Amino acid sequence: MVTRFKSSRKKRGHVSCGHGRIGRHRKHPGGRGNAGVKHHHRILFDRFHPGYLGKVGMRRFHLKKSQVWCPNVNLDMLHTLLTDEQLASKETPVVDVNKFGIFKVLGRG
Repeated sequence: MVTRFKSSRKKRGHVSCGHGRIGRHRKHPGGRGNAGVKHHHRILFDRFHPGYLGKVGMRRFHLKKSQVWCPNVNLDMLHTLLTDEQLASKETPVVDVNKFGIFKVLGRG
């Protein structure tokens, strides 16, 4: 932008350039970034970002994810594991979901 069009040209001769004598226009008056989240910016964070601070739940020190790994499938999606021959036949198909790497069948559907 050309200098003559900048808004600071209008403020020449006015001591504080519109930023006030008392509060003053300082660099980072509240601190940089998320400074003061637990102190002077607490109200703002509690109001607009609930749950930002604090912890939830219990700590599990040596969590082994392999013990809780259990792929599942819903009842309404079991038909995707069947072959075309099983779908065409009139007898009720028996599906071994373990062969597909699934270890739990859920009851939706």
